[in-house]
Amino acid sequence: MQRKPTSFDIAHLAGVSQPTVSRALRGGAGVNEATRMRIEAIAQKLNYRVDKAASSLRSRHAETLAVLIFQDETADDSAINPFFLSMLGSIMRGCADNGQDMLVSFQQLASDWHQDFEDSHRADGLILLGYGDYELYRAKLSELIAQGTHFVRWGSVQSGGIGLTVGCDNHGGGREATRHLLDLGRRNIAFLGTASSHYPEFHDRYRGHVAALKEGGVIPRPRLQFDAITAEEAGAAAAEALIASGETFDAVLAASDLIAIGAMRTLAAHGLRVPDDIAVVGFDDIASASFTSPPLTTVMQDTRAAGRMLVETLLGRIREARVNDVLLPAKLVVRKSCGAVA
Repeated sequence: MQRKPTSFDIAHLAGVSQPTVSRALRGGAGVNEATRMRIEAIAQKLNYRVDKAASSLRSRHAETLAVLIFQDETADDSAINPFFLSMLGSIMRGCADNGQDMLVSFQQLASDWHQDFEDSHRADGLILLGYGDYELYRAKLSELIAQGTHFVRWGSVQSGGIGLTVGCDNHGGGREATRHLLDLGRRNIAFLGTASSHYPEFHDRYRGHVAALKEGGVIPRPRLQFDAITAEEAGAAAAEALIASGETFDAVLAASDLIAIGAMRTLAAHGLRVPDDIAVVGFDDIASASFTSPPLTTVMQDTRAAGRMLVETLLGRIREARVNDVLLPAKLVVRKSCGAVA
C-alpha cells in the first residue's frame, strides 16, 4: 500500500525546510511568491492535502472565518438582503483562495459574538454584513473592540469609524447617479431612503446627490427626500408619501434597488410611466435589477471585489499586518428606467 505523502516529502523536493512548506500551504507570511508556487505545484502533483485539524492545534488558529449577517425582513423566507447573497459567494471564494473555511450565521442568533466564535476557537475572526440602525449597532462594535475581537465589517467608510471597514464610495455613487439624471434633463429629483446617522450608507448617497444638484445649478429641495429602509414595501410607501405630498418631481433616486423596485410599483399603480413620466435610478445592482420592467438603471457595488477585500483585510488583522479601511469605487449601470436607453 502506497504511503501518503507528507510535508517533509514536499520540503525535500522543493529544497526548502518543512516549516516553510507549512507556512506556504496555509497562506502564511514570510514565503516569497515563487517558492509558494513551487511548493503548491509539488503538493498538487503528490495529491497532498493539508491536515487542517493538526495545523490548527499547532497554530491555535481555527483557519476558519465566521460571516455574521444581519437578519432582515424580506418578501421570501431568506431573511437576507439580496445584495449580501451575491457577496456571500465572493467571500466563500476568498476564503477558499486563502485556505480558510467559512461559517455563516445570523447576527441575532448569538448574544456574545466574541465568546461564541473567537474565544471558543470556532473562528479566528468575524465578517459582519448588515447592521440595521447604526446608532444602536455602534455599542456592539465598541464591545468587540474592547474584547480584542478580530473583525471587519461592510459599511460606510468614515474617518473615526469603529473597527476595520470595507465599503463602497457611496457619496461618489450618489453624485454620479444624480449627475446622470441632470444630464438627461431631469431637475426635480426625489431621493427615497433614510438619510441620517442611523443609516450612514444612505446618508452618504444622499450627500452625494445633494452635491451633484448644487454642482448642476439646481437648488436642493429637502421636501423631496422621503425616509425608507432597504425593502420593497418601504420603497412603495415612500413613493406613496412622495405622490401624496403634491411636490413636483420628474425623477427618483432610490438609496437601494429594493426601494427603487417598490417605488416603481407605486408609480405604475398611479398611472405614472417609467421612464416617460418619471426616471428611476437605484443603488446596489442586485440580480433582479435587470429583470424589472423596465430594467433598472442603478449604481453597482462590486460584490466580487468586496468579498475578496473583506477576507484579505480580516486575515491581515488576524496576522497582525498593517491594514486599513478599503473604499471600493461605485459604477453607474445604465438601463431603461432612467430614459437614456431606448
